[in-house]
Amino acid sequence: MQEENHFLQKRVNLFDGISIVAGAMIGSGIFIVSADIARNVGSPGWLLVVWLITGIMTLIGAISYGELASMMPHVGGQYVYLKEAYHPLIGFLFGWTTFLVIQCGTIAAVAVAFAKFSGVLFPWISEKNILFYLGPLKINSTMVIAIAMISFLTWLNTKGIVTGKTVQNIFSSTKVIALFGFIVIGFLATKSINSLQINKEIFWHASKIGSGNQAIPLVGFALIAAIGSALVGSLFSSDAWYNVTYISGEVINPKRNVPLSLLFGTLIVSAIYLLTNYVYIRVLPLAGSPDGADALSRGIQYATDDRVATSAMSVIFGDSAAIIMAIFIMISTFGCNHGLILAGPRVYYAMAKDGLFFRKVGEINKKGVPGFAIVVQGIWSVLLCLSGTYGNLLDYVIFAVLIFFTLTILSIFILRVKRPDIPRPYKAFGYPVIPSIYILTTITIMVILLIYKPDYTFPGLGIVILGIPVFYLWRKYNKSSLNNEGEKRRGGD
Repeated sequence: MQEENHFLQKRVNLFDGISIVAGAMIGSGIFIVSADIARNVGSPGWLLVVWLITGIMTLIGAISYGELASMMPHVGGQYVYLKEAYHPLIGFLFGWTTFLVIQCGTIAAVAVAFAKFSGVLFPWISEKNILFYLGPLKINSTMVIAIAMISFLTWLNTKGIVTGKTVQNIFSSTKVIALFGFIVIGFLATKSINSLQINKEIFWHASKIGSGNQAIPLVGFALIAAIGSALVGSLFSSDAWYNVTYISGEVINPKRNVPLSLLFGTLIVSAIYLLTNYVYIRVLPLAGSPDGADALSRGIQYATDDRVATSAMSVIFGDSAAIIMAIFIMISTFGCNHGLILAGPRVYYAMAKDGLFFRKVGEINKKGVPGFAIVVQGIWSVLLCLSGTYGNLLDYVIFAVLIFFTLTILSIFILRVKRPDIPRPYKAFGYPVIPSIYILTTITIMVILLIYKPDYTFPGLGIVILGIPVFYLWRKYNKSSLNNEGEKRRGGD
C-alpha cells in the first residue's frame, strides 16, 4: 500500500470537500448541452429522464467510491484504487489518460469557454482577432485569455492547499447560490409564458430530427440508443466529482469526510441540474426551428450556439440576458478550472512516487503541495489550448471515463475478496445490487456508443491502449535509472 507523505498538509474539511466536488462538476456544460440532448430525444419528458439517469448514475458512483475512499484515504484516489485492485498497469493507464486527455483536455476546454464568454463583455476577445502567428499556429485573443487563466490558476495552486481551498469555496458557493437564483427566477417569472403548456403536449413523444427538420418518432431500441447517445453530454457535464479522492491525503479525517463530500456534493449538483432543466422547459418550447427569429421560436433544440440558459434568460430579462449569463458562466468556468487544476496533480504525484512518472513530479514544494506536478499539468494544458486539439480529445474522453468508472466500481467486488482485511469504515450502499446496476448501465452505454458513435469511442479506447507500451517502457527506464544510481553510489563508496 502507498505510504502517506507527511509533508502534505491535512487542511481540507468536509465543507471544503463538498465545495471541491460541486465546483469541479459545475462548469459550462449545464448551460449548453441540453440543446444537443433535446435534438437527440425530441421530448421534454425524455430530456428530464436523461438528466435523471445522469444524476442517479453520478450518485451511485459517488456512494460506491465512498467505500474505496474510506479504505484507502491516500493521495491519488482513483489511481490508487485501480492499482491495488488490479495491477499497477491499470492504475498507470488511468493516470496516463487523466494527464493526456481527461484532466488537461478538460482544463483547456473550460479555459476556452471562459475566454469565449468573456468576449461577450469585451469584444476584443474573439477567435477572429488574430494577434500573431507562431509557425503554423494562429494565436487569437481567445487563446491568450485562456492561457492566461490556466497560468494564473496554476501559479495560485502552487501557493498551498489553504489558498487553493479558500478560492474554491468562494467560487463554488457563488455558483451554487447563483444557480438556485436562476431556478427561483425560472419558477416565479414564467407564469405568463405558455412554453410549459406547449411542452406538455409532446412531453413523452420522443423523436429525432430528420431531413428538412422533420421529427421522426423514436420507439423501442431506437429510443434506448438515443438516450444512450444523449447521455454523453450530460455525463460529461456531471464529470469530475471524483476529483476530491485525488486529495484524500490532505483531507482531515478522510475516512469520513471524503465519502460524505462525494455524497453531498453530487446530490446537491444533480438536484440543481434536474431543476435547471425543468426551468428550461418552463421557459422555452423544446421543439423549434433553426431559422427562428427569437428564442421562443428557436426553442431548446436550436438555441443560439446551443446556449439554452442564455435563451431562457433572454425570454425573462430581454437583451441584458447575454451579459448576465456571460458573467455567471465566467464565474462558473473559473471555479470549475480552479478545482480541476487543484486536484489533478495529486494523481501524477502518486504515480511519480511509484516510479511511473518523472521523479521531480513526486516532490512537495515549501508550501506543502506538489508544485512541479501542478506546473507540468499547466504546461500540457496550455499546449492543448495552442494546438486546438482539445475539442477532439474531449469527444473521446467520455468513453475512456466510462471504462475507468466501470473498473473502479468493479474493484469494490474484487477488493472484498482480495483484501477483506482492510477496515471499511463506510461500505457501498446497496452492495452488491446497486454497484452491479451501475456496472451494467455503464457497459450498456459503452456498447451503444461503440455502435452509434464510433468516431468518439474508438479513438478514446486507442488513447487508453497506447498507454500499455508506455507503461512497460517507463518501468524499464526507471529500473535502468535506479541501477545506474546504485552503481554510482557503490562507485562513490
